[in-house]
Amino acid sequence: MATMDQEKLCCSVCLDLLKEPVTIPCGHNYCMSCIKVHWNKEAPKGAYSCPQCRKVFAPRPELVKNTMLAELVEDLKISGHQAASADLCYAGPEDVSCDVCTEKKLKAVKSCLVCLVSYCEKHLQPHYDSSAFDKHKLVKPSNWLKGNICSTHNEVMKIFCRTDQKCICYVCCVNEHNHHNTVQVEEERKHRQKDLELILQKLQQRIQRRQEEVKVLDKEVEGIKVSSDEAMKDSETIINELVSYIKEKGTNIDTGISCIQPTGRIKFQDSKMVFVFSIIYRFGLTALNQMGFLTSSPLMMNLQNSDVENQR
Repeated sequence: MATMDQEKLCCSVCLDLLKEPVTIPCGHNYCMSCIKVHWNKEAPKGAYSCPQCRKVFAPRPELVKNTMLAELVEDLKISGHQAASADLCYAGPEDVSCDVCTEKKLKAVKSCLVCLVSYCEKHLQPHYDSSAFDKHKLVKPSNWLKGNICSTHNEVMKIFCRTDQKCICYVCCVNEHNHHNTVQVEEERKHRQKDLELILQKLQQRIQRRQEEVKVLDKEVEGIKVSSDEAMKDSETIINELVSYIKEKGTNIDTGISCIQPTGRIKFQDSKMVFVFSIIYRFGLTALNQMGFLTSSPLMMNLQNSDVENQR
């Protein structure tokens, strides 16, 4: 429970417990000094943002100490010291241990980016009490600090060699990397962060273009579907009308048949009716066969035989 409360009462800038906590308009809490430094850097732009949610404020909001949060922080400090003294918080195999403890190592609560040392609660206290440590950056305990020491010269690697693409110390910069292209690690970090932001921006643009293309394709597919449905309905209507028309003419022809000669030829009383039916028969037979109409009708079979003989 104490750990969860401590995380809630930590400043997201310095990652430490809030000192003179203030609440900015978006609802996030910071140390008064941390948010002041952050906003001072943004002063030339005339817009002031929240380091967490990036919400922008203009003009610069006035900062007032949140007394309720300040009391909670003090209560947490007292309970935290009591808990630490009760269980001693010895470091386990997977924990970051205090680099200052000489006997049994206690669990580190913070790591200093300036000292490159991890501290337990007891040995961290001078960073809070002495003004000499005001510019020191405290972060969550981490083992990577030891990897930031040059194995050759035992110095902190604060320089990045762009020629060899590696971090080096100032002694390496003077000796082995004398004529190489070198910059401060922080400068390289900002440069790479800017490159990553550009890459991310391009990826977002590509994603947006693909989404727009998908929308266009969806509309085209929908249009094709509508056209297909309309074509099916039109075809069905035409076939139904053709069937009705042929049935109607077939009835009229049945009434007009006068006789059937022994040769199987059919004589019609109305020659115009014969001509019309012949045209309808030729162009409609395929559609009728597909639908199963009149394929076995004796009348249609006789008419088909008659049409073949006439062509001879």
